[in-house]
Amino acid sequence: MKKTSPIVSGFLLFFPLIIGSVPTLFLEIGDSYRSFEKPPFSPPGIVFPIVWTLLYLLMGISSFLIYKKCKEEKLSLLPALVPFYLQLLLNVFWTFLFFGLGAYLLGALWIFAMIAVILWMISRFRQIDRIAAVLQIPYLLWCCFAAYLSLGVYLLN
Repeated sequence: MKKTSPIVSGFLLFFPLIIGSVPTLFLEIGDSYRSFEKPPFSPPGIVFPIVWTLLYLLMGISSFLIYKKCKEEKLSLLPALVPFYLQLLLNVFWTFLFFGLGAYLLGALWIFAMIAVILWMISRFRQIDRIAAVLQIPYLLWCCFAAYLSLGVYLLN
């Protein structure tokens, strides 16, 4: 079997990290976070870039595993790619809604929609590659925690 090119591999691995970093080019997220009244168990601001970097890298690894498995077994990528890119898009727009526009209620509701799409993505990934699906569990859990934080910020601010 033909190996995956390093360019394709690199793209798949780092694309989520690059896309997820876009809002930081336009928004002062740290300043906003420090200014909020926060609910109990809110982590210090330094935790977020570390966690998100790891989560985006796990997304990239999962997308690589899905791509590789679909290529090997001649499966269509579309059923896995639709929820993958949709959740990534929702993720990026959540940051602009919440931190850019200060739309805390909409942001809290938006993240619940994002969680639903993440569950859909995990379900699709599981049909193709179980490890790719399992690698998304930390992302799902973090987004559930982020939903709690978002709702807390809305209620307290």
